[in-house]
Amino acid sequence: MTNHQPPLTEQHLALGAKMAPFSGWAMPLEYTGVLKEHAAVRQAVGVFDVSHLGKLRVTGPGAAAYLNTRLANDLTRIAPGQAQYTLMCNQAGGVIDDLIAYLFTPDDVLLIPNAANTAAVAHQLADALPAPINITNQHKDYVVLAIQGPRSPGVLEALNLPTNMAYMAFAEATFTGTAITVCRTGYTGEMGYELVAPNAVAADLWAAIVAAGEPFGLVPCGLGARDTLRTEMGYPLHGQDISPTINPVEARLNWAIGWKKGEFDGASAIRAAKAGGPTRLLRGLKATGRGIPRPGMSVFLGDTPVGQVTSGTFSPTLRLGIALTLADAQLPLGQTVSVEIRNRQEQFEVVNPPFVVSGVK
Repeated sequence: MTNHQPPLTEQHLALGAKMAPFSGWAMPLEYTGVLKEHAAVRQAVGVFDVSHLGKLRVTGPGAAAYLNTRLANDLTRIAPGQAQYTLMCNQAGGVIDDLIAYLFTPDDVLLIPNAANTAAVAHQLADALPAPINITNQHKDYVVLAIQGPRSPGVLEALNLPTNMAYMAFAEATFTGTAITVCRTGYTGEMGYELVAPNAVAADLWAAIVAAGEPFGLVPCGLGARDTLRTEMGYPLHGQDISPTINPVEARLNWAIGWKKGEFDGASAIRAAKAGGPTRLLRGLKATGRGIPRPGMSVFLGDTPVGQVTSGTFSPTLRLGIALTLADAQLPLGQTVSVEIRNRQEQFEVVNPPFVVSGVK
């Protein structure tokens, strides 16, 4: 697979970024090291280039109403200027993707799916698409820059960008005369923003963020730290913790379902899964020893296999191993289980994420 080069590749390389393939894109994995970058976001502020994320614009009369018949969450819960975490599911109830929907107007919605799933989401939405509604794939037309951490508002204020908005809200602004969107969203569990801007201003915007962030201790961050940060919060990663064979009830994403609305893709299967109760659930595991879990490792209760690690890493904040696991739904919180790591049984406690306290306000 050819890896698409993001518009800021030159800037990342100049900062010493280690690039790695990710969902068909060559993205920064780390700059100065995952531990330093992770700590910067938890304690000060970091900036991520997440331009690999998809951008689908759905426009036309009744665009939001149409999306509400396809996506799992209920778009009528939010007003223009607000965003919503939602799911695109298949008819078996499995998760094709998790994404954010930005409601500009009832006739204009921006969807931000995961990079690898953008085409699949667009294809499913295009099936039986009403004539007045259009889906435009803007995947390679815009950059997405995430400024995350407790000192992030100061960075935006230094750039004369809006900061006074509620979590999951957004505002339209200008940078050097170009329209950009400032979103109070993120994937780190910290106070933060995501800026969606045309490629034409990407280089200048990145340089301005880095310069404005210097007094605040801003550190450029890669996908390595993004993964440790989201795992500490228990945020699911598609392809690991959620997938077309894992439904939202199993993934403990009931809160992202519009249970009281009408039909949507996979509704019958998802409602049946809730009514029948799941046999497996996404849980957290926290090491009681020195074991560092990785995806695919088996989880045991005594000698009995009870699940598999879906995401696992070393928590820089807690200084121990943590994991998400799709495991037997009967496992109680506080139960001690073992994970087979390098032919050794390492002990873990079953917990409910997040593993650290969220800084989102």
